[in-house]
Amino acid sequence: MGTRVVRYLAVGTLNTVTGLLVIYSCKWLAGFGDVTSNLIGYGVGILLGFQMNKKWTFDHQGSYLPSLLRYLAVLSCAYIANLATVLYSINVLGLDSYLAQALGIGPYTLIGYLGSRHFAFSKPRIETL
Repeated sequence: MGTRVVRYLAVGTLNTVTGLLVIYSCKWLAGFGDVTSNLIGYGVGILLGFQMNKKWTFDHQGSYLPSLLRYLAVLSCAYIANLATVLYSINVLGLDSYLAQALGIGPYTLIGYLGSRHFAFSKPRIETL
């Protein structure tokens, strides 16, 4: 397993723990619903993950704003896959909503890594003549 994958998984682990704590706190302490709690939890993780992945995981030297916008586009796709998994697990499979929130992490992680590596933080290609 490459260094980038290990670093991405380490950042993802920190994001997962942080995000789930925020999601579960929103549900349990604030009484928010699944969608709102999920959105808040992943919002916190996105902000943390961007900084860590840009600097540490992918050592991206590109401009801040364009890479942030690409990262947000990637994670928007990842979030849609996550939310679809969560809602499907709750509404179709009848799973407990806390378990469903955890199951949504898989598709989010896969799409997030591939999109970050190949799009958000990709190295510029130098074309030769």
